[in-house]
Amino acid sequence: MIKWRLAPVTALVVVVLDQLTKALVVARIGLHESVPVVDGFFALTYVRNTGAAFGLLAGRIESLRVPLLIAVSVAALVVLIWFLRGLPNDRRVVIAACGAVLGGAVGNLIDRAAYGEVIDFLDVYVGAWHWPAFNVADAAITVGVVVLCIDSLRGAPAPERSVL
Repeated sequence: MIKWRLAPVTALVVVVLDQLTKALVVARIGLHESVPVVDGFFALTYVRNTGAAFGLLAGRIESLRVPLLIAVSVAALVVLIWFLRGLPNDRRVVIAACGAVLGGAVGNLIDRAAYGEVIDFLDVYVGAWHWPAFNVADAAITVGVVVLCIDSLRGAPAPERSVL
């Protein structure tokens, strides 16, 4: 079945890229250091996010925050795998999107389990306005969720009509 190859391969590619880029950032950039890539728009800025998306729950008690965020990640993985089970094999874009979300969730889950926080480094900004820093896992989750949302807005494909 294509979905049991495509989704895991997509997830594995995301996890490898995510963990490799995070390891490079940790090895080459100091914490809170910023390296401009496109002046006035994009930099590599090494930060650590103790919270969830956009810093949600940051600053809360670590002994509660970390297990909660790990549990939410595991629950999301279970729901995604359940959703994937019901997809027909011909929905390759949706299957790949599920794989991207799975890989992103695993990439950030690895960080949470290892460090109690997530390594972020992609810093998009205009002037003094900065989008919250993110990483490859976050980007994969975002792209995957957007694809899944667009697919759901399109509705289910019409069933084929019999000529008889």
